[in-house]
Amino acid sequence: MTIPNILTLSRVALIPIVVLMLFADDPAMRWWTFALFVALSVTDYFDGYLARALDQGSALGALMDPIADKVLVAALIAGLLARGDIAGWDVAGAILILSREFLVSGLREFLAQRDLPLPVTNLAKWKTTAQLVALALLILAPLAEPGQLLAISAIWWVATALTMITGFDYVRSAARQLKPAGGEQ
Repeated sequence: MTIPNILTLSRVALIPIVVLMLFADDPAMRWWTFALFVALSVTDYFDGYLARALDQGSALGALMDPIADKVLVAALIAGLLARGDIAGWDVAGAILILSREFLVSGLREFLAQRDLPLPVTNLAKWKTTAQLVALALLILAPLAEPGQLLAISAIWWVATALTMITGFDYVRSAARQLKPAGGEQ
């Protein structure tokens, strides 16, 4: 088992703990939840970096890293929705983000069955970063002042916009790959 794979699998194993921590009523626990979530989010960078730096890329890592990212995002969104920390119009952002994540995952599986790649774009990496930053701030939302809540919501919508843009990019890329040669329908 390589160090990058240990980081990825540890991230997956700790996701339920982070979500459970959201439900503690102690404000100090929100800070602990925030800290653990940030630590898990940072491992997303380090597992890939170490896999490249140590030449420890693996099929397991290639499979599990994007799954870990999506499960982390989806689980946190579900927990924050259940707690009411994502509310009002921000719920629409949650629905859009979750829908895009499922769509792109399904699209990747569909294309993989046809040996067609759908490589991760740089903008999609920024999308993941924006989602993780927004979710980290939403963990702290119950401790925020009204002005801070407005800023958190704005960051959430930036993450949502990047999520939708990259989703459309992936769909367009897949459509080009699936289009028959010579423009035949």
